[in-house]
Amino acid sequence: MQVLIVKLSSIGDVVHTLPAVALLRRELPDARIVWVVERRAAAILRDSPVIDELVEVDSRAWRKELFRGSGIREFRQRLDQLRDVHGVNGRGRADIAVDFQGLIKSGLLAFASRAKRRIGFETHELREPPSRMFLTEQIETSELKHVIEKNLALARAALSGPGNPTSQKHLAPGGYDFPIAVSTEDEKFVDEIIENWAGGFTIINPGGGWPTKLWTSERYAELADWLWSDCGLRSFVTYGPGEEALAQSVADRARSSAARPIASTLKQYVALARRASLFVGGDTGPLHLAAASGTPIVGLYGPTSAERNGPFDHRDITVGRDLWCRADCHRRSCWHWECMNIPLIDVQRAILTRLTGAVEKRP
Repeated sequence: MQVLIVKLSSIGDVVHTLPAVALLRRELPDARIVWVVERRAAAILRDSPVIDELVEVDSRAWRKELFRGSGIREFRQRLDQLRDVHGVNGRGRADIAVDFQGLIKSGLLAFASRAKRRIGFETHELREPPSRMFLTEQIETSELKHVIEKNLALARAALSGPGNPTSQKHLAPGGYDFPIAVSTEDEKFVDEIIENWAGGFTIINPGGGWPTKLWTSERYAELADWLWSDCGLRSFVTYGPGEEALAQSVADRARSSAARPIASTLKQYVALARRASLFVGGDTGPLHLAAASGTPIVGLYGPTSAERNGPFDHRDITVGRDLWCRADCHRRSCWHWECMNIPLIDVQRAILTRLTGAVEKRP
């Protein structure tokens, strides 16, 4: 059997899909699992034990080169790759394609695989409802709250089809599995940067992708000073592409010199998060990687729903403001920033609560 996973981006969304793919691997140990992913989000999936092959695409380049030969040529090559990937049974098509993205482009990629079963979300849960035309099965997930559970529902639907006698075994929800491969080189990277840092440390991630997800660098700097003076925790300020100036601003504004910007690959970041005493930041990829790594989290949430996209450990804490406009917001720009005008004292209280729980329950 061959199973095609279509989850293109972003990093956080890819991380939230890993437990569903891990379930498919456990229940279908002899299947060939192929994942189609955007090139910019592919690094976190490389060498994962649950994936047999990655098909990397660059849809942004396709759009830019839409009317040029190079863009059309690459698009055709990727479609041919989807059609020609051979499973263990030697057939050149997927048996099942699961579209975890819900976009027209992801539906088109699932359709291009020629899979007989193409599974996705119910129409009003699709990010682009017209993508339903590419699906053969739509699964009701609206009653489920967290996106990980929604993704697991699609995986269970794939397992419950005809001709799969093991489909009803071991499908009860439980602890989430995030099979991310971290190398010894990634671990050495962390060893080197914490070599002279005694005690625990915090990861502060001030970026957020959307301007509406950002807390101010001034408050992050004040928080770094407080973490050092009151909690004895130094801070690594992490950042993604284009966010170096933001991270440096946090470090420069911190008076204690206990905040240090750090550049890393995604795998190095995971190795760092696995050793961190705490993560503080907004709803973005680094938070979800930290959650997957078991790092204690205090998340700052504004335009997005912590219930749907937040950390899933019941001990983790999310901080936000209950405003009239927050329900189903998801705005990437806004005329006001009240939702992220979170008082520093609220974040400090949440950290003390989370660290107390961490000390009691974590080794």
